Amino acid sequence: MAEVRRMVLVDGSASLYRAFFALPPLSNSRGLPTHAVLGFTTMLLKLLREEEPDALAVAFDGPGPTTRHHEFAEYKAQRPEMPEAMVQQVPYIHRVLEAMRVPVLMLPAEEADDILGAVAVRAAAEGTQVTLVSGDKDLFQLVGERIAVRDTMKERTWGPAEVLARYGISPGQFPDLLALMGDSIDNIPGVPGVGEKTARDLLARFGTLEAVLERAADLSRPRLREALRTQAGQARLSKRLATIRTDLPVPWATADLSRKPPDISALLDLFRELEFSRLVQQFSQASLA
Repeated sequence: MAEVRRMVLVDGSASLYRAFFALPPLSNSRGLPTHAVLGFTTMLLKLLREEEPDALAVAFDGPGPTTRHHEFAEYKAQRPEMPEAMVQQVPYIHRVLEAMRVPVLMLPAEEADDILGAVAVRAAAEGTQVTLVSGDKDLFQLVGERIAVRDTMKERTWGPAEVLARYGISPGQFPDLLALMGDSIDNIPGVPGVGEKTARDLLARFGTLEAVLERAADLSRPRLREALRTQAGQARLSKRLATIRTDLPVPWATADLSRKPPDISALLDLFRELEFSRLVQQFSQASLA
């Protein structure tokens, strides 16, 4: 089997939401909403053209409450239900991936972030260059010499230098940053009264959350000292919630995710059903090539 030099791993849930909200509503002649499927498919095809990876996979959150939900019932609790028009399109996203012969990475009660982290770290350790495709800043903690995060919406790629320039910390300190400042998107509480600038300053001075908590008495601001003293347990919980589990046992070897040619016939049938005329034309030409 050919060596996997470049791998692209897509955060499927994040990409689905972005496609749904980024494009104006679109339906086929039977009234089926289709814009999320179109946006997702277009993004995937663009990635393949630009990245030319040897391996590609898409990760989704698995069904059921996760370890984080068991530890903190309010984790992501503020998120609204998936819109019905999006629910209708999810099976078609999976049909696109099946026809494109792109592996779907999903495990019961496990989050896409942890699956992405475990697969990416193992592949990077084997010498593969990995691009994680997501707009989720939580993934910045995985960034390293062989792992980058690409935000396709903002057309920005994050390596260690970009994370340092924006946040003033190394990627490995990202869970500590979120532990202190919290994360409203995932409902991670952090330490009340501590914003991004204070969290950055504390980590620049002390390095880790534990060191910040141990040396809190050295701080000159009484309110900050008191918040760190009384909320130490919540800060540690927040760090556990924010830390991606790169040791998650996953059943996919790097070679299992190697690129395979798409099933052109299945794609054409699906695109005709969805009435994606431009993609029908594009893949009809590919089938004649």
